[in-house]
Amino acid sequence: MTKIKTRDRILNTSLMLFNSVGEPNVTTLLISDELDISPGNLYYHFKSKGDIVEELFERFEEEMLDLLTVPEDAEISLDQKGFFLHMLFESVSRYRFIYQDLVNVLSRYNQLQTRFRRILKKKTTAFRTICESFRRQGMMEIEPEQLQSLCEQLTLTACYWSSFDTLSHLHDRESVDPGKGVYQMMHLVIPFLGIEEQEEAKLMSRDYL
Repeated sequence: MTKIKTRDRILNTSLMLFNSVGEPNVTTLLISDELDISPGNLYYHFKSKGDIVEELFERFEEEMLDLLTVPEDAEISLDQKGFFLHMLFESVSRYRFIYQDLVNVLSRYNQLQTRFRRILKKKTTAFRTICESFRRQGMMEIEPEQLQSLCEQLTLTACYWSSFDTLSHLHDRESVDPGKGVYQMMHLVIPFLGIEEQEEAKLMSRDYL
């Protein structure tokens, strides 16, 4: 069995605690206690909780930027869009502590603000690229102004769905269902699809519930 390095154990445990009780409620002492290591051992790897948050954000950022790189000339199907949204919400779920307390996290760690705005911009661009592909294939009819509004609404929903979903089970932050987010996102797009595509999208979105 491969032994997990202490540094990775610290990151994995910190992520679990941040997600389950909220990042503001987690201290380095709590992390070291959970790992059953000395605070000095933790400080050998990370000088502060902020360093842990930043490294976890780097992992999240790398994952998201890779996912959001959608080829502009691709012919994207509804199934591919569903899979894309599923992967997006899976990533958000893995790092949900960022989204569940977004404004406060970015206020305390202001070095992350520009990087998070970059991710938001990439999300909007990815949604536009997917919708433009639908338009080229004759699957979607939408005016330019509506398209801009739709892409911003998709970005907004992707950003704040985790917080909204958590409100229904504050006693259990582990109870996260990314599929509900996919369902809601698909239904934002459905009114602009052709009749056949609407039925296909409705059937597909129900599979995520």
